[in-house]
Amino acid sequence: MGDPLASLATETGIKSDLCLEIDPPPTETVATAEDWRRALGKVVPAVVVLRTTACRAFDTVSAGASYATGFIVDKRRGIILTNRHVVKPGPVVAEAMFVNREEIPIYPVYRDPVHDFGFFSYDPSAVQFLSYEEIPLAPEAASVGLEIRVVGNDSGEKVSILAGTLARLDRDAPQYKKDGYNDFNTFYMQAASGTKGGSSGSPVIDWQGRAVALNAGSKSSSASAFFLPLQRVVRALSFLQKSIDSCTDKPKAVHIPRGTLQMTFVHKGFDEIRRLGLRSETEQVVRHASPPGETGMLVVDSVVPNGPADKHLEPGDVLIRVNGTVLTQFLNLENLIDDGVGQIVELEIERGGQQITVSVSVQDLHSITPDHFLEVSGAVIHPLSYQQARNFRFPCGLAYVSDPGYMLFRAGVPRHAIIKKVANEDISCLADLISVLSKLSRGARVPLEYMSHTDRHRKKSVLVTIDRHEWYAPPQLYTRNDSSGLWDVKPAIEPAAVPPSIGNSGLPICQNTESMHEVVRGVTDTAATMEASSGDGSLNDLGSEAKKQRVEDDSSDGTVANGSLHGSELKSDDAMATDNSVLRDYESAAALSANASLAERAIEPALVMFEVNINIMFEPALQRGDSVYLVGLSRNLQATSRKSIVTNPCAALNIGSADSPRYRATNMEVIELDTDFGSSFSGALTDEQGRIRAIWGSFSTQVKYSSTSSEDHQFVRGIPIYAISQVLEKIITGGNGPELLINGVKRPMPLVRILEVELYSTLLSKARSFGLSDEWIQILVKKDPVRRQVLRVKGCLAGSKAENLLEQGDMVLAVNKMPVTCYNDIEAACRTLDTGSHSDENLNLTILRQGREMELVVGTDKRDGNGTTRAINWCGCVVQDPHSAVRALGFLPEEGHGVYVTRWCHGSPAHRYGLYALQWIVEVNGKKTPDLNAFADATKELEHGQFVRIRTVHLNGKPRVLTLKQDLHYWPTWELRFDPETALWRRNILKALK
Repeated sequence: MGDPLASLATETGIKSDLCLEIDPPPTETVATAEDWRRALGKVVPAVVVLRTTACRAFDTVSAGASYATGFIVDKRRGIILTNRHVVKPGPVVAEAMFVNREEIPIYPVYRDPVHDFGFFSYDPSAVQFLSYEEIPLAPEAASVGLEIRVVGNDSGEKVSILAGTLARLDRDAPQYKKDGYNDFNTFYMQAASGTKGGSSGSPVIDWQGRAVALNAGSKSSSASAFFLPLQRVVRALSFLQKSIDSCTDKPKAVHIPRGTLQMTFVHKGFDEIRRLGLRSETEQVVRHASPPGETGMLVVDSVVPNGPADKHLEPGDVLIRVNGTVLTQFLNLENLIDDGVGQIVELEIERGGQQITVSVSVQDLHSITPDHFLEVSGAVIHPLSYQQARNFRFPCGLAYVSDPGYMLFRAGVPRHAIIKKVANEDISCLADLISVLSKLSRGARVPLEYMSHTDRHRKKSVLVTIDRHEWYAPPQLYTRNDSSGLWDVKPAIEPAAVPPSIGNSGLPICQNTESMHEVVRGVTDTAATMEASSGDGSLNDLGSEAKKQRVEDDSSDGTVANGSLHGSELKSDDAMATDNSVLRDYESAAALSANASLAERAIEPALVMFEVNINIMFEPALQRGDSVYLVGLSRNLQATSRKSIVTNPCAALNIGSADSPRYRATNMEVIELDTDFGSSFSGALTDEQGRIRAIWGSFSTQVKYSSTSSEDHQFVRGIPIYAISQVLEKIITGGNGPELLINGVKRPMPLVRILEVELYSTLLSKARSFGLSDEWIQILVKKDPVRRQVLRVKGCLAGSKAENLLEQGDMVLAVNKMPVTCYNDIEAACRTLDTGSHSDENLNLTILRQGREMELVVGTDKRDGNGTTRAINWCGCVVQDPHSAVRALGFLPEEGHGVYVTRWCHGSPAHRYGLYALQWIVEVNGKKTPDLNAFADATKELEHGQFVRIRTVHLNGKPRVLTLKQDLHYWPTWELRFDPETALWRRNILKALK
């Protein structure tokens, strides 16, 4: 009988480029438990947990943080081997943690353009308290039946040891994603070791402690794990070691020769190849020239357009010889191509039984591997890589959208898009795109043409607004520097080359009439107005911008729900009214009524195509049974008018809190109609004379199905016009608050006095059961025979003057001895405090608490409509003073409050170390941060790479202490401030690398 392992190797088709045929160890050298214990004792200290952060989306990788495994392959030079998808093709920040929990910074020095391996470097002297040895690489030791151990950070457990047996050495390279990274032109090994997430980059060792393969992936539906052979790794490591040894002063980038024909081969068995037309005489020649046990040949699977092999080779071609030598193995072919960069190779193939010889030039693989990208308005654009060109069958080097960011996402350009034209100029590469952008002014609207791999046969055109908002830095060009392991950044467009912003252009103005069709023309769509805004920034939609970036957020001020919202606006003189779900509270040009889901803001008349002085009727209020017309614009900007009947003119809204604090309408009554028009359009409710009686606005609510499942819903209702009458009048005539620049003129904005208490209504019949006396019921019915309700306290805003006075469930019976039955009664009482010479800021409330009538003096608060006027972006998280939606939860930290984390960006230090939204930062390195000024002062003292100790308090009241490493290279500290003098947001750098 022959060798059983050798017979098994023949049956399974072991390839000679992956395994030398070695005899199994003699019986007396079979590994024992003690042998494995000694081997693992040497291996485990050399295995490290890698914590990596992709700072930007790039190529096949999205921005984010992850854990993986690596191991020391050169202790003296400080080299760690791991997978390519761990090193990542784009900007990465990484740390290695040894088994004794020592942490050291590591830097990428090489990632293979095709195969799934790469190297990190580290300073060996940084490891001070651990004795360890490097793990030798032994690709020749791999064989079918070899008992192995996989040592790594499996499932995030820091150190896991999984046993297995090599079952195959000739597995096809695993296919992970259709639009992501995939290895090719190589075999993989397979074993049933059951590795999972976190074990990528683990060494696959034998009983002697040698790495025979590199763990790369697994199949979730089975216990199969896939290992990368180490032959190409050994070659690359040799070049890297020589490069390091040749450095006498500072590190230099290593060059590892890699060639390509821009084509993919697959290994197929002889039986299948015969069906492709392989002649019997050719098969005999190949079998005779190949190593014993050869079972197949290489067949062309795909060719990248415009590559060296394009027009020469086709899928189904069978490779016979290369430069006169019979080749049936990936390794031999790759050795020849890597050593022949810039040369011509002669390929002999058979196509349908016909023998053909072609000459193909070997291209430098690194030349089609992108090492730079453009970042503009949150978008990341770079040359199309070989990986994605192979996936999508597009030529390499095209302008590829790795992340659409805000500007492109807003225009509807998806990720993975290929930009073909901008402003009617052809875009063939990234340099063309930068050249076109340098000629465009901020605010310019230009056509953009793109292609998508999902619909490759049709080009799509969209309008893009060149948006260089202050939220983002000017367009920047990042270039990989393998010497430092960082990506160097410089301006993509010189400031002197940027054209001035587009100013206002006079648009035709229509004359006013009172006819119904002109009322329709007076309604202007929000989205269209935003996109047509001038370069003066008076209509900055900052809240939307932040969401279009790759961020996670708690839906800060004014945000109704994640995603794009559309609505209609009504213009009256120089003020525009819209529902607050469309208007973002970040727009400091707004004057927002604090107690209503309505907002008004100043606009430039030239921004509206048709200007009409609309007749707004404040009194009397609509009654049940009144006929109204719903007038507005649909999503496709079609004017619509529909007649309906008022069924309830004073329906009380009761929108519950969402999972994350965000704007919701409170203390508000709305109008309900007898017809459900859906939420496809909004606008205004008018009477038959064309007078505006209400705004038909959208509201957002969250429906919770369980403690972990919820869904956002949008509905529309009528907002009575009297809800905005007072604020609207003050905006037009001039308020008593801070001045704001409007159309070149400074105007004082109104200050709105409010009682910062959330109320809800209860029917009098139900209130009797809670102890309300018949006497008060009669008083309230006489006051308002229609509503027949009493107001109750749902909660007080944290930090308000009413916080410690009113309690949940209190019934508010009267204000200043006057009975109250609706929200408007409370607002009217607040307004009287500012009339005449009356300077009292308190209200005398008559309440019923647990069946006992009480008199309380409760203070009121003044609020402007500016909302958030300052925010700081530090380490990738956005902090601000707590906005009203947060305060409405009734909780602020006791430690002098703090700054509230409202957003965090993927790939940032905040993401990496867990500084997420929905919490307050109350201390930085022991210094209290009660407000933004204190926080800015504390963070200005921090240096690049410095670890920071942060104390936080979550919305649930749970305190926490965490450490975070500041990264000023990719995430400088900057702030946004609204300047009322210019009505613009200003972006100021607070701390950055010089």
